[in-house]
Amino acid sequence: MTELKSYPVWDATVRWFHWINVVCFIGLLAVGVAILNAKVLGVSTDGKILLKTVHVWIGYAFALNLGWRLLWAFVGGSWSRWRAILPGGRGYLAKVRTYITDFRAGQPRQYLGHNPLGRLAGSLLLLLLLAQAVTGLVLAGTDLFYPPIGAWIAGWIASPGVDPATLMPYAKDSYDTAAYEAMRSFRKPFITVHYYGFYVLLVVAVIHIAAVVVTELREGGNLVSAMFSGRKILSKSPADQPEHRQ
Repeated sequence: MTELKSYPVWDATVRWFHWINVVCFIGLLAVGVAILNAKVLGVSTDGKILLKTVHVWIGYAFALNLGWRLLWAFVGGSWSRWRAILPGGRGYLAKVRTYITDFRAGQPRQYLGHNPLGRLAGSLLLLLLLAQAVTGLVLAGTDLFYPPIGAWIAGWIASPGVDPATLMPYAKDSYDTAAYEAMRSFRKPFITVHYYGFYVLLVVAVIHIAAVVVTELREGGNLVSAMFSGRKILSKSPADQPEHRQ
């Protein structure tokens, strides 16, 4: 009979980050799609401003949650830190090859933390999330004059004699035309990254979910429930136990 053993792995911060991130991602996805299709949906200008406002406020929660997770990677528990997340380190490529070989042979190793491929996928996800957060904050300032750069943008584009604090979105009659066009040029690379980054992130998120399902079916363990309980239940000695001791 196979002996199962329970290990403490994911601390509360990691678990809360994960599920808050999921909720924010779904909310941003839904509102973002509505914004992109506002004309088709017949949304008025005021309605579009409302959608963007909701998107920004969800984005703030998303960015704060991500920022806390990135900070936690410096001070959190053993399995939360950068050394347990980022790919690389001594013998990393050999571990990737071994993991793939064992997985194909139907005898995959079990890991307490991320497996070698999971480190690569997790790092890519964090990078994409960071890019969306940074570009989103810039767009919040250029679209709605929201923090952190909204006051600066408003001061940049306000017409002479107009108080920047009174500027409203889409009120072009109160904008300096030349300054507004310059601001739009400044904004363009950020919206390009945000727009295409959204699609890349969506694809990677789908791959991530599929990989979790396949890995749990093939490798065993309890990847999904562990993100609720914080504990992994394994039937084999974990391949990464010597690297990080609880």
